[in-house]
Amino acid sequence: MNTMTLWHISGWEFAALAAAALLVGFSKTAVSGANTVSLAIFAAVLPARASTGVLLPILIVGDVLAVLTYRRHAHWPTLWRLFPAVAAGVVIGTLFLVWADDAVVRTSIGAILLLMAGVTVWRRRKAEAEAGAEDEPDAVATRSGRAKARSYGVLGGFTTMVANAGGPVMSMYLLSAGFRKLGFLGTSAFFFLIVNVTKVPFSVGLGLIDGHSLLLDAALAAFVVPGALIGKWAVNRINQRLFEQLVIAATIIGGLQLLLR
Repeated sequence: MNTMTLWHISGWEFAALAAAALLVGFSKTAVSGANTVSLAIFAAVLPARASTGVLLPILIVGDVLAVLTYRRHAHWPTLWRLFPAVAAGVVIGTLFLVWADDAVVRTSIGAILLLMAGVTVWRRRKAEAEAGAEDEPDAVATRSGRAKARSYGVLGGFTTMVANAGGPVMSMYLLSAGFRKLGFLGTSAFFFLIVNVTKVPFSVGLGLIDGHSLLLDAALAAFVVPGALIGKWAVNRINQRLFEQLVIAATIIGGLQLLLR
């Protein structure tokens, strides 16, 4: 990959990347899954494979800000249950990237995101007649909950490795597991910080991250901070039902963008 091509962008294209970086910060502290729009912008401005390497450090900056904001709300039993399956998904995603072209990657992930959104909507409508979700989710304690954690974990690891698109998959899992808003954000913050940092050596090995891409990251990282602050302000003004609807809507939009792009 010739990363010098990353600098052959116009002022408008840089502005689009800056807006996408701001949206990353917002998604990390307010509506997880919304950064699939950022993924689409990066892939439209930069070469598709190169865009994943540039976007990853931007996501990590957002993850750090999210952890600092919601660190007290993480649900660690869920995280420990997910990590082994996610690791398997990351390895599968790495192998997939060795031979898959951009069209195959986009179509596969877009279909997965739409499927997960549909399943989550169906499950939540089915559960509306039951008691509301608890603050401490217990879905991981049952056999079906463990199986669901493994399946979503593998899908999340796969999609986050091949296109930095694991956010919507894990959003669907956390919603289906019954997480409330702050628990959702705290758990996803730690999850993606750990997973994205783990992905860095794989991305370097694939040639997706190098000195030139990091220079572009340095220019864009400052835009993540105001996005995170806006998200922190907005999340306290979004009720639980609207929060869930926004997460699902962002997932559907991201899936359609990947399928139609």
